[in-house]
Amino acid sequence: MTSEIITPHPTRYWHRLDDDRIQCDLCPRACKLREGQRGLCFVRGCEQGQIVLYSWGRSSGFCIDPIEKKPLNHFLPGTPVLSFGTAGCNLACKFCQNWDVSKSRQMDRLMDRATPAQLATAAVRHGCRSVAFTYNDPVIFMEYAVDVATACREQGIHSVAVSAGYISPEPRRAFFAAMDAANIDLKAFTQKFYRHLCGGDLDTVLDTLLYLRHDTSVWFEITTLLIPGENDSNAELQQLTRWIADNLGPDVPLHFSAFHPDWKLRDHPATPAATLTRARAIGRDQGLRYVYTGNVHDPEGGSTWCHQCGALLIERDWYRLRHWGLDAAGRCDQCGAAAAGVFDPRPGNWGAHRQPVTLGLG
Repeated sequence: MTSEIITPHPTRYWHRLDDDRIQCDLCPRACKLREGQRGLCFVRGCEQGQIVLYSWGRSSGFCIDPIEKKPLNHFLPGTPVLSFGTAGCNLACKFCQNWDVSKSRQMDRLMDRATPAQLATAAVRHGCRSVAFTYNDPVIFMEYAVDVATACREQGIHSVAVSAGYISPEPRRAFFAAMDAANIDLKAFTQKFYRHLCGGDLDTVLDTLLYLRHDTSVWFEITTLLIPGENDSNAELQQLTRWIADNLGPDVPLHFSAFHPDWKLRDHPATPAATLTRARAIGRDQGLRYVYTGNVHDPEGGSTWCHQCGALLIERDWYRLRHWGLDAAGRCDQCGAAAAGVFDPRPGNWGAHRQPVTLGLG
């Protein structure tokens, strides 16, 4: 396969320093680059005296997924979402479950091309309700993600960001203004974990969550990957879930997901299902109404229950929807309590299948 020359795309968030370096202002890393150097994310670099993006219009592949796979359980359940990512990441998580994409330093793997308008048209053509920026963090390809989201909005297609929330305040406003929904990885609730296992900081992510809750209309859910011996103690889970309840409210869905040994953390065991069940119970005890288990077969922990009467609202078996207990207004059909989320009068029927897509755009 012959590599193509990738045209750099101008970016907005940077400034010049006194020593001829350029500082990228997209995220708290604040990479300070000389001509020809790239930031830790690898897809942003210094060229001709400015920070440019090398992955605009490029992707590592396209696939139609169930929206629940993002995971989003309260945003248009049962509907298909056109998913794609690029390469690179602005965190350095030793446990990354998508390391082949997020840690990639090979730009020639991005051989699928699509303009924003072509992606929006493809979503319509394949019957997708949304487009998801996922597999690696869309923060680092912000300009491409925002352009795609703008084109999608013009055709009635929603945009979903799957992100670690590691972004500076000014670009954060522009990024999430283009999004309709998000799933934010809250990787742990200690600075030690973020510093030593992610190369980042906890406060930035918490600030992003507060911003989403109090300053936007973006529907968002949270995912925490539980790693045995690292972030799964009762004390930390109580602190994490209490912070969410106190600062974001009881209606923000929280997904506890199972870790499997990967990337640079292969010496840790996979997460036992019992750990997820314990975490879910702690979250519910702290007042959270919607706490889920993920990456394990757990129909009870994957289903949605009415916070008022306890009735089954949405039964899930992996990514398949079974029983639907919401009325056309998104209320419990037993007691009338409103469920938090964005719901159609009827659920989608995409099911659990994953469909790779070739856009045929060159």
